[in-house]
Parts: sequence; structure tokens; C-alpha cells
Amino acid sequence: MSGTINTIYNNVSYALHVNSKALVQLQEQASTGSLINRASDDPSTAYRILELNSQKTSLEEYTNIIEETSNFLEMSSSVIDSIASTISEAQTRLTQIVSGVYSDESRESTAEGINDLLEQIVSLANTKYNGEYIFGGGYSASEPYSAQRTDGEITRITYQGNDESRNIEIAPGVQSSAFYVGADLFQSDDRCEPTLISNTGVQAGTGTSSVQGSQWLTITGTAGNYSLSLDGGSTTFTTDGTDTNLAVTHSVTGEVLYVDTTQINSTGAALVYVPGTQDIFNSLITIRDALRNEQDLPNAQLDDVLNTAFSSLQEVSELLTQAEVSVGSKIGFLEDIKDSLVNLTYSTEDETSRLEDADIAQIALDLSRREVLYEMSLSIAGSLLSLSLFDYL
Repeated sequence: MSGTINTIYNNVSYALHVNSKALVQLQEQASTGSLINRASDDPSTAYRILELNSQKTSLEEYTNIIEETSNFLEMSSSVIDSIASTISEAQTRLTQIVSGVYSDESRESTAEGINDLLEQIVSLANTKYNGEYIFGGGYSASEPYSAQRTDGEITRITYQGNDESRNIEIAPGVQSSAFYVGADLFQSDDRCEPTLISNTGVQAGTGTSSVQGSQWLTITGTAGNYSLSLDGGSTTFTTDGTDTNLAVTHSVTGEVLYVDTTQINSTGAALVYVPGTQDIFNSLITIRDALRNEQDLPNAQLDDVLNTAFSSLQEVSELLTQAEVSVGSKIGFLEDIKDSLVNLTYSTEDETSRLEDADIAQIALDLSRREVLYEMSLSIAGSLLSLSLFDYL
């Protein structure tokens, strides 16, 4: 008899415990709206939810990185557009001089205007965004362009940024760069043979010269004893007029120009123009100095120099157009990646909701069912446990 009562008691207690626990869990789900409130509710599902939450956090971090990178590129695009507009203005001013719209006396005022444009472009090239210089490549802590001045005016621009761009991971296994290498944007890299514009008879030699952009080669001395210099006379190289491939080296940059001296017939200055290596700053410096005719060139040679300078502006203008297209394409690429990440984030959220969110209607039915079972268990327990010894006699 004792064993039977104990069995009844144990069974009733277990039923009450199971239904009571189920009621508590259902009530908690109804109040929180979540099926999983602790890992013990459903360990495998809880682990999956943790994975999805971690994935969502990672996707949101990548999205934020893309937004920040896009902001940098938008700033770069804006600056490049401003520089392109400035170059276009310089082209207009130079065209007016070359075409004779303005008198020779206006060259000095045009040169001043070109100098102002040069200062403006240098400032734009050293644009800083969020505490970092956007055209310094992998090194963005200091100004990428350093100006060397004489009497307050820029005579030389040196790129001191990094020659490699900094890559940023914008998605799992996908990298992109936000910091452009200024030297790649503002200087051509499609080298052609140097052209010498001069009335002195000097010609380019056959050696592989390393000079870039536009530079002045000065020729002094007398027949049979000419001195040639690329750095304004700081370093000279003499010739008796028989050298067909004289190496003239710039003392500051180390650049070399190979010169054929056999046709030299007078002293003066020659513009060394290297197509495919023009840069924005050097082009404007050359134009400014040519407009002032600091080399005291004859009018015919000066016209040739200014026409060549216009070609250099056209070259850098095309370079800027390519840069604008490149930056625009990269911005579009980032936007596509961002849209994909946002869609993945939404999918992750949907999957998490499917696993985690409670179906209130279903919970209401389960709660009602459990309440009935619990009440039935209580009723049966009351009936069975109210039996006395007399009920068995």
C-alpha cells in the first residue's frame, strides 16, 4: 500500500513540476516576446543565435568602414574636381595670351594669376580630412607636398608622401584603398623621348634620360667651350661641341639629360619637355616663368614654349579626368559592396528573428493548454491524496 501511495505521489509531483515549469517558461516568453531567454532554454538554437548576432555586428562594422571610406573618396573627388577647374582656368588664361587676345604687357599680370592658381592647387593637394591627408598614400600624417620657395614664390614642389596606397578591408576577403598616392594622380607615367625647344641648336642625345616634366637647360660660354646646366648653373658640364651624348645631371634631383652638343651654335636657354611625365605643379611653374620670360627668349621661341606649355596643361587635364573616373568608379564599387552587406545584415536579422521571436498566438494556445493540464493535475492529486485508510477497508 505504501509503495502505491508513493508512486501516486511521485507521479503527481512530477506532472505538477513539468506543467508548472512549462507555464513559467510560456509566461516568460509571452512577456518578453522571445523564445530563447537563456541558453538553457534551447542550447543549440541559442548558439546559432549567438553566431548570427556576431555576424550582424561584423557586417555593421564593415558597413561603417565603407561609409567612412566613401566619405574620404567623396572628399578626394571634390578636391580633384576643384583642381581640374583650376587647370581649366589656367588653360583659358594661357590661350588668351597665345592667341594674342591680350598684349605682351599683359603677360606679367597673367603670370601673377597663374602663380595664384599654383598656390591654390598646392593647398588643395594638401587637403586634410578627419585628421589625415588624403593624397599621401600609405602615409597620411604629414603634408604630401612640400613647396620650395624663392623670394616667397614656389619654385619647386616635392612629393613626400608614400608611394603605396593604404589598403582597408571593407568586407570579408575584400580590400580597397581610401588614401590615393598623389604622385599617381597628379603626374603622368607614360614616358616619351625628351624634346628640346631652343634656338641654340642643342639636340637630345641618344641615351636614356631620366628627366621628367619640363625643365630649363641653360647654355653659356663660347664656341668650343660651352657649359650646360639643368639646375640654373649650380652644376655645369662643359663640352667642346663634339659630344653626341653628353650627360647633364641635376645636382638636386639627380635627373640626367643626355644632350647632343654637335649642333650648338649659340648660348641661351632650352625648354626640355618630356611628354608623358608632366605634373600639375611643374607645368604651372614653367608657364608662370615663361610668361615672365625670365630666360630672355626671342619671341618666336617664347611662342613655341608657351604652346608646348599649353600641351602640358592638356596632358595634366586628361590625367585629372582619369583620376575623377577612377575615384568615381571606386565610390560606385563601395556602394555596391555596402548594399550587399546591408542585404546580408537584413537576412541575418530575419534569421535571428525567426529563431528568437515568439509566436504570441501559439504561445497563448500553449499557455491555455498547460493551464488546463496543470489544473487537471491538481484536481487528480487532490482526489488521490484525499484517500484514507477507511477507503481501503
